[in-house]
Amino acid sequence: MCMYLLISINTISPDGLNIHSKTFPREDLDKIQKMVRPVQLQDAYALFDDSKIADHLKQRVRVLCWVMTCADNLQSKAVHVRNTWAQRCNKLVFISSENNASFPTIGLDIPEGREHLTGKTMRALRYMYDHHFDEADWFMKADDDTYVILENLRYFLSGQNKDDPIFFGHHFKTIVKQGFFSGGAGYVLSKEAMRRFGARANDTKLCRQDGIAEDVEFGKCMENLGVKAGNSSDKYGRSRFHCFDPQTHLMGGYPDWYYKYDAHGAQKGRESMSDYAISFHFVPPAKMYALEYFIYHLRPYGIRSGIQNLNQPQV
Repeated sequence: MCMYLLISINTISPDGLNIHSKTFPREDLDKIQKMVRPVQLQDAYALFDDSKIADHLKQRVRVLCWVMTCADNLQSKAVHVRNTWAQRCNKLVFISSENNASFPTIGLDIPEGREHLTGKTMRALRYMYDHHFDEADWFMKADDDTYVILENLRYFLSGQNKDDPIFFGHHFKTIVKQGFFSGGAGYVLSKEAMRRFGARANDTKLCRQDGIAEDVEFGKCMENLGVKAGNSSDKYGRSRFHCFDPQTHLMGGYPDWYYKYDAHGAQKGRESMSDYAISFHFVPPAKMYALEYFIYHLRPYGIRSGIQNLNQPQV
């Protein structure tokens, strides 16, 4: 399909160009060729997409993404995040234990390993607050095996208030009174939540500064700072953030602990997942490229998807 597009453009007839029943006048040829030739084959579809709504939301709902990675994962994982979904963030920062100017990554001078994930997260958030607080309205944390659909995230956040002390993610109901959010599925903080973190999170009585169980400890920190664990389900009660890959949430087969932790009953199947899903975890690089294709390029001919109103009304 994409190759046909390029061939058609390069073999234009003298009186015009016809692609998918759309005729381009001769005077537009140079403009079309300039648009097509620099892009990758898989991006040629974008010439026919109407992204006005998504583009508007990108300007109105500014999302900073910070991706947690490590030096050993830069070429095996992080580069594929950078090549796929992360290019749609308003601001993108890769966090590691050491600086890498060419990638680039921000090094936090903290040892790698699960026992230091809390410290890595706390220092990452401090870095975002100190250096990028004014560049975004929402701050999204993801791992280097998380896949995020930014358009759906912005749509969801368009119904929320960045000035409320709130954060969102895949909700677990245990350990913390209001629950906590899966680190792997990613969580997103409002600007006010980030402001409170910046003002008070250095207090060790409120926020643990290092240790294991990063998502649990961060959930406790947010609760102690008065930041609410928000509900991200769509208006039909379907999930948007997912701590496993799409196949697992479609087919089930969850580990035993998940049935005890999940706040929504560990449901499975397409009917439990929002059409505007936001994130999936445990996504290896090959599946990231597959998701890019399925979400942004594969289309059934003759069917035009409609816009749905799936945000819950605010109370």
